Amino acid sequence: MFIDSVPEQDASGPLADYYRGQRDHWGFLPNYTAAFSTRPDIAAVWNTLNGTVRESMPRRRFEIATIAAARTFRSTYCAAAHSSFLRDVCQDETTMNAIADEPTGATLDAEDRAVYEFATKVARDASSVEQTDVYALRAVGLSDHEVADVVFAVAARAFFTTVLDGLGARLDDEIASTFTSEVLASLTVGRPPAPSH
Repeated sequence: MFIDSVPEQDASGPLADYYRGQRDHWGFLPNYTAAFSTRPDIAAVWNTLNGTVRESMPRRRFEIATIAAARTFRSTYCAAAHSSFLRDVCQDETTMNAIADEPTGATLDAEDRAVYEFATKVARDASSVEQTDVYALRAVGLSDHEVADVVFAVAARAFFTTVLDGLGARLDDEIASTFTSEVLASLTVGRPPAPSH
């Protein structure tokens, strides 16, 4: 981290609650939590925003859109974490590997590819999105509500990746070690993972 953060053993009040919740969720205290140690109130608002966006759409679609955004934002941390969610929570290692093997999303099926490519375009340059991009999503079955949800997922990821990379958070070894070396190399799109313990 580029800033001095509050160690877990010294945390109190809302920060201690935040650390505790993250440790309970992950089974360890992720490195990114240190980025919020000065502002646990912002961490709480982020958790609400992220949860609201995620729960408004099919989990698998959320992960595919988020991986596309994370790769475009060059966030190794988020690309890896959400690839692990696609693999473990959504039970879809096949799609995770397909994206790792071909990061453009070109080998995905029609709906997944349309979502992935749209999320990538929104993340790369939202001002370049045209009506035809939305038509392409409608053509594979997404409603306008679902199109907007993809944009919300990308926009939310922009906040989180900026915080993590701007303050120097690095992917935890606990997450990195769950991938093969080939997949991890594909997921390392920006700041490298933290050294293994």
